Amino acid sequence: MISIKELSVKIGNFSLHNINLDISEGEYFVVVGPTAAGKTIILESIAGLQHFRKGEIWIGGKNVTSLPPEQRQIGYVPQDYALFPFLNVRDNITFGLRRLGNKKHENSERVESLAHILGIHHLLERDVRKLSGGEKQRVAIARALAISPKVLLLDEPMGSLDVRTAKYLRLELKRYHEELGITTIHVTHNLIEAEEMAGRMAILHMGQIEQVGRPDEVFFYPKSPFVADFIGTPNILDCDYCNDLGHGLVEAVCGGVPIILPHHDEPVRKLALLPRDVYVTTRTPPGPGINRFKGTVMEIVPFSSLMKLTIRVGEINLLAELPQDIFEEMDIKVGQEVHLILKLRSLRVY
Repeated sequence: MISIKELSVKIGNFSLHNINLDISEGEYFVVVGPTAAGKTIILESIAGLQHFRKGEIWIGGKNVTSLPPEQRQIGYVPQDYALFPFLNVRDNITFGLRRLGNKKHENSERVESLAHILGIHHLLERDVRKLSGGEKQRVAIARALAISPKVLLLDEPMGSLDVRTAKYLRLELKRYHEELGITTIHVTHNLIEAEEMAGRMAILHMGQIEQVGRPDEVFFYPKSPFVADFIGTPNILDCDYCNDLGHGLVEAVCGGVPIILPHHDEPVRKLALLPRDVYVTTRTPPGPGINRFKGTVMEIVPFSSLMKLTIRVGEINLLAELPQDIFEEMDIKVGQEVHLILKLRSLRVY
C-alpha cells in the first residue's frame, strides 16, 4: 500500500538519510524513536506537507511524489489535533467532506456512521473547546477518516493524554483499526505504546532506520547497539525443566528459580524478560507470592535517567531498570538484598 523509496530530507542541521519502507495494505505500522529522530518528518513527507530533495512516495501502486496533499487520499492527525475552534464537532468532521463536493445527505450519513464507531455521537453539537483530550483525539480521527482515505497517519496521538486515558484509547484505536481495516502509520516515542499497537515497527534514530520487524523480533533480537540500548537488552534465561501446572500455566525452572507463566505448547526452553519488567523494591511487597524472589545487587550502572541493576537470584543474573529518582529514594547499594517481582504478562517464551 505504501512504499517509501530513498527518502532524504534536509531541514537545518537535521537530515533524514535514504529512508526505505514498505507497508502492506491494512497494516498497523508504528515508527518509534526518541525526540528529534525524524518521525514527524516521515509522516509529513507521506502526506505531501514536507519538501524533500530526494526520493519517492508510492501509495496503492501509484507514484504520488508530485501530488499535492489533497490528492493523496490521506487522513492526517497531527500532534495537537488541529481542530477548528470556531466549528462544533459535527462541522469539524464534515469540513473535509464539504471540500470534496459530496451531497449534504451523504455527508450527514458519513458523519453519523463515524460518530457511532468512535463513540462520539453524543458530542456532535458540542463546542470542541470544551472537549477532553481523549474526546478531541476521537474527533480528530473522525475528521481524518471522513474523507475515506487510503491511509491514516497518526502523529504522537497519545502524547497529550494522561496514562489512564492513553491506555484506554490504545485499545480503542486497535478496535477502530480492526473494524475499518485502514492502513495506518502511527509515530511515537513510547515503547510500550509501540509494542501494544504495532503489527510491525521501525526504530528510527537520528534520521536513519535502525531496524524493522514485529515487536517481538525487535525487542528480543536487536540488530544494533542503539536498538539494544533504546529498548533495554532483554534478560534471556535458559530453563532446566518445565512443570505443567494445568489451567494454561507452567512452571519453568531456570537456574534453580521457579518462574510461572501462561503457556500451552511444547516445554519452555528459554524465557525472555525486559529489564523494565523486573520490579525491584527494598521492602517485602504485599500480595501473592507468584514470581517473587529475593536477590543480591551485584552491580549498579547509571544510564541516561535510569539506573541499571544486575541482581543475582539463585544461579542467574537479572538485569533490572529503575528511574533515578526512585533508585535514590530507596538508596540501594551493591551487596544489598532486594525483593523482585517478575511481571507475569511480560514474560515471553524465547
